[in-house]
Amino acid sequence: MAKPQLIALYLSLALGGALCHSSVAVAAEPEPAASVTSQKATSASSSEITPLLSQEQVSINQATAEQLSAAMNGVGLKKAQAIVNYREQYGPFSAIEQLSEVPGIGNALIERNAARLKL
Repeated sequence: MAKPQLIALYLSLALGGALCHSSVAVAAEPEPAASVTSQKATSASSSEITPLLSQEQVSINQATAEQLSAAMNGVGLKKAQAIVNYREQYGPFSAIEQLSEVPGIGNALIERNAARLKL
């Protein structure tokens, strides 16, 4: 048998064994039906909550450059610092659309991040 075929055989046996072992381990620990149901409900609700947490709104009038760059899609630390500098120079924003006055921030970027921003 050629070396690549032998390696592929070993890998498939290892993966197959790992998959088999994990399913046997789960099957070996019987749980009451109520417990299984509550775990499924919990995992479903936590997966639904995760996207909401990642889209938590950030205040463009109070956030630091680091917070802005972490919350906004397509905004790095340099653009976020430009937002903070603009805010410090001209005062707080009166509307989210006012971000377009910041150099490097366009309308498309504002629209893409509108759900993540608040005043």
